[in-house]
Amino acid sequence: MILLQHIDAIARARQRAVLYLEFHPEERASAAAYRYERDVARDQLLTWLDTHGIIWQPCGPWANIRRMESYRGQVYVDVPFDETLPLYCLLRDALEHPDGSMKLASVRFMLLTLARAMENADHDAPGFWDQWADTF
Repeated sequence: MILLQHIDAIARARQRAVLYLEFHPEERASAAAYRYERDVARDQLLTWLDTHGIIWQPCGPWANIRRMESYRGQVYVDVPFDETLPLYCLLRDALEHPDGSMKLASVRFMLLTLARAMENADHDAPGFWDQWADTF
């Protein structure tokens, strides 16, 4: 079993804004049937990341104590958000058109700022999630 970190916990651990990818079916009607394990575009994108030496790891969404969400294939991409870095530009250009729209409609290229991640800093306290689960 792999223990996933929420994307906001990753940002707090790195003490910086972080990039991540979300994958969605192109048609809303197929959202309930979406299975990331069968998403060819996701597989191709992860292979592209590996081929270009870009480190990634599965991650959970931004943590929300009001609901539980199942894993939908999200991945943290270990590249700093910095337009002066060639690796960031390579990644951005592979995912986005020059106008910022996504090349693949089923992929969302996301940035989570450290300020937003810090809104959940209390989640890092020892035993927080165990106590939360006891009262959910």
